[in-house]
Amino acid sequence: MASTRENGLGRIEISESVIAIIAGTAASECYGLVGMASRNVQDGISEFLGWENLERGVQVYLHEGAVEIELHIVVEYGVKISEVAHNVMEQVKYAVENSCGLEVLKVNVHVEGVRVRRENKRKR
Repeated sequence: MASTRENGLGRIEISESVIAIIAGTAASECYGLVGMASRNVQDGISEFLGWENLERGVQVYLHEGAVEIELHIVVEYGVKISEVAHNVMEQVKYAVENSCGLEVLKVNVHVEGVRVRRENKRKR
């Protein structure tokens, strides 16, 4: 299903996967986010995806001229999770509304895990 708009020049269709990529890219720019997580519904297991496949951690639900977005993320250890989630919500809402011209009804953030970043160890 795609979001469709018509004007005097023709029709514009924006697919759910395009909206998901825009949302995933916007989320990846937020401080404290380590990667996206794919939720395996059958097992209830979260799989860490990193940044290779941004749209797999995003679900998009289209409504009449509006969109609802769910993100499954992994945050960095030591950051304030509520602040990271709030920043992701704001960044994704701004990016989707400005890129697609769609109203964003909700941005739901599911924190699926916390990950410690590995620092480069010095050789002795």
